[in-house]
Amino acid sequence: MALRRQKNNIQNLNLIIANEDEKAGMTIDQTILNGKSAAVSFRLVNGGRKSAAVKLDRQACADLLEAVTEILATDGDF
Repeated sequence: MALRRQKNNIQNLNLIIANEDEKAGMTIDQTILNGKSAAVSFRLVNGGRKSAAVKLDRQACADLLEAVTEILATDGDF
């Protein structure tokens, strides 16, 4: 039996998006393994309560970006 060493470079990125009073919003968590995205999950935050994590693949994240871009392209105070 030979000794085999495996070293992984794991980074966890946590982004928090909240409204002004910081009582509601969402978190985005990304796991980066050896320089590549391994997982992305989203949670809604309402007060002190967090929803279950929802994992999205790359295409779903791209669709989300497109949807938010379309929303922000429309003027309004929301």
